Amino acid sequence: MIPAPFDLVTADSAEAAVAALVEHGDDAKLLAGGHSLLPLMKLRLAAPAVLVDIGRLRDRSFVRDDGAHVTVGALTRHRDLETSPVLAEHAPLLAAVAAQIGDPAVRHRGTIGGSLAHGDPASDLPAAVLALGAVLVAVGPGGSREIPAEDFFHGFMDTALHADEMLTEIRIPKTAGAGWSFQKFNRRAQDWAIVGAAIQLGPTPRVALINMDMQPLRASATESAVAGGASPAEAAAVAAEGCSPPEDLNADAAYRRHLAQVMVRRGLVEAAGRSAASGQSTVT
Repeated sequence: MIPAPFDLVTADSAEAAVAALVEHGDDAKLLAGGHSLLPLMKLRLAAPAVLVDIGRLRDRSFVRDDGAHVTVGALTRHRDLETSPVLAEHAPLLAAVAAQIGDPAVRHRGTIGGSLAHGDPASDLPAAVLALGAVLVAVGPGGSREIPAEDFFHGFMDTALHADEMLTEIRIPKTAGAGWSFQKFNRRAQDWAIVGAAIQLGPTPRVALINMDMQPLRASATESAVAGGASPAEAAAVAAEGCSPPEDLNADAAYRRHLAQVMVRRGLVEAAGRSAASGQSTVT
């Protein structure tokens, strides 16, 4: 289908983008890579009157080692995450997740900020930043603010971003030697996950689920079980606790709960193996 008519504004800085959002209000949407917004526009599920093109803000595309954490610019494309030597060393989970998004054409165009701001619970990157304990930075007319990943996702495609704010960067704490795993079950390669799990062990075990509720979320019962010394099977058995899985043509709620247990168990075993290889031990 063809999107409804819209005006296009090109921003040459984050400040200009925010100014355009303030000027046009709820009628405006930011356009980065376009892989989240444009499909909705084609289906007429979104019909912004103004698109603010931020895709050329190259100063917002980077992966940088900032000491205690890694900083990723919001306009960094999936392919750059996948191939980043900084992420490979300090946040390999994020690189692994980015490598499984869509196909090469999508990875060369889609951006991490666009995916996170979209807030789709079936998307991979929201689960990754939850598992990594990331902090998201947004800039608006009142300045910048930091939003912990666990406070960022509010509901189905609903985030903590205000209508006049732009996501500018993601800060990921370093956890030296932490075991990690990304598990994704889909019908075909490049499809959205029917269920997935992003896991990072370490001092604070984090397990985030994909497509298990109306928003990206952490499996808190599993995290508590891991912290208490439970086996992978025991911890995975409570992975779906507190979730309200969607039902669609791919799976009903009961099947998604079963898949969550399977994906989390596999992920915990793999993450524990990586922890052991680095000299850490967090799962027995």
